[in-house]
Amino acid sequence: MAVRILTDSTADIPPALAQSLGITVVPLTVFFGEEAYRDGIELDSAGFFQKLQTNKALPKTSQPPPGVFQEAFIRLIDEGAEDGIVAILLTAKLSGTYQSACTARDALPEEYKKVAIEIIDSKSVSVGIGYSVMKAVEEAKQGASLANIKTNAIDRLARTHILFALDTLEYLSRGGRIGAASALVGNILSIKPILSFKEGVVVPIERPRTRTKAFARIAQLVAEAGPLEGVTIVESDEVVGKQLADVLLPVYTGAMPHYKIGAVIGTYSGPAVAGIAYVTAKK
Repeated sequence: MAVRILTDSTADIPPALAQSLGITVVPLTVFFGEEAYRDGIELDSAGFFQKLQTNKALPKTSQPPPGVFQEAFIRLIDEGAEDGIVAILLTAKLSGTYQSACTARDALPEEYKKVAIEIIDSKSVSVGIGYSVMKAVEEAKQGASLANIKTNAIDRLARTHILFALDTLEYLSRGGRIGAASALVGNILSIKPILSFKEGVVVPIERPRTRTKAFARIAQLVAEAGPLEGVTIVESDEVVGKQLADVLLPVYTGAMPHYKIGAVIGTYSGPAVAGIAYVTAKK
């Protein structure tokens, strides 16, 4: 596979799956006090949510420094990525991860700059990134060019929509990533908000008062979306993920793979969360 695919840990692709597909994942870092953990490497989803329950202080996150990206780029080039690298990363509106990758690319030693590296701001998070990353890998394995993989990834990301229902806005608000959903904070204890992303920032969709109503509304929005290319579920735990999947089954009969929310995304979503990424069919 001459073109190689890279992403960051907020794509929430399980490490074993990423390894089997040949996806390079650059981890962000989660801090519990003075303790630092590389997302998905030193702290998995289950471990994170356990710590979240037992630690009084909220966790914090940090983007990968340029040096970590540079090491990844150099390794991939040394391994034979002569036809280029496509990096699909976390929305630049919520993190400096994208800029860190660009800085790393621009500072590569001259002998490595001859290999093209395309860095894409997904304007998304979690499975909203992961779906396009895995499709890009399929295209690379089929021999698609760097330009085609980039073009298709941008098109697919534009057709990707995220809907997620939080148990509380507390974590998103205190983490400073709440965006336009700040208008809902006054009702922080009385709603189970449905949120999405628009141009890379969090936006409110609706504010039902129960999780059951939130999931039912997500299913209705999926049904109204028209023909779909794919649907992926992301969950903090299997119970809440199954609840959402059961509601979606009457409106979408295709495969719905489930992935766990990682430590970085979990820092801002909090527990008892499930959501989807759905990709509308290409016209």
